[in-house]
Amino acid sequence: MRTDKERPIGVFDSGIGGLTVLREITRLLPSENTIYLGDTARVPYGNKSKDTVARYSLEIADFLVRKGVKMIVVACNTASAFGLAELRKKLAIPVIGVIEPGAKAAVKATRSNKVGVIGTEGTIKSSAYVSAIKTLNPDITTNTAACPLFVPLAEEGWIDNEVTTAVAKRYLTGLMNLSIDTLVLGCTHYPVLKETISMVVGPSVTLIDSAASTAEETKTTLADKGILNDNKTAGGHFFYVTDSPERFVAVGRRFFGERLEGVEITHLDTL
Repeated sequence: MRTDKERPIGVFDSGIGGLTVLREITRLLPSENTIYLGDTARVPYGNKSKDTVARYSLEIADFLVRKGVKMIVVACNTASAFGLAELRKKLAIPVIGVIEPGAKAAVKATRSNKVGVIGTEGTIKSSAYVSAIKTLNPDITTNTAACPLFVPLAEEGWIDNEVTTAVAKRYLTGLMNLSIDTLVLGCTHYPVLKETISMVVGPSVTLIDSAASTAEETKTTLADKGILNDNKTAGGHFFYVTDSPERFVAVGRRFFGERLEGVEITHLDTL
């Protein structure tokens, strides 16, 4: 029988990118058990309406709650922008997203009050990072750029080559011309490309990895609620997808850092 502390953390994303968040959580909290769901049947979320993304998020949360999770991490920028408030309203367990932790880290890091944010078109259009940063510090100027090609480049494993470098320069030159000193990687795929992005923007720009910031927020939240797993044994990790797992397994290793074992399919509409 599991205690409240031993219950798993639920983590979800529209697909594979959220595995970078899970990776940071397992690094920081190696004793925690986790359940990850990638909604691979309905990816991407970025071109869906706010209402649709909120509905998807509630369906996934229902699945995770049935699995007995003690907390939910929304490891998807679009779902964090469009579904987080609804999840917090409906659920009795703590729920965090990736936008607020990234915004907090950016506000803390900037020296010139000039912050850049890159993400998918959906995340950039939502203005979620701009709003979150402005709420924390209205004196900060936040400029954004959509970088849609970064997602397929990361999934194809084109981490460090001429094509990826050229695309990064094309996307990031405008932000660099605005003299930003801090850049938020506002998509869970982008940490995979961190080295190339860092090379393009140079050492004077601090990169904010929202995956790492979210892991820190996860630890803080669990500790505040008194449900941090203090066992010394390594936690177990379970993976679910809503469509064929072959690509998830093949590509996911680049994001999670190790092989994904025992991935199961679940059909959320039959719950």
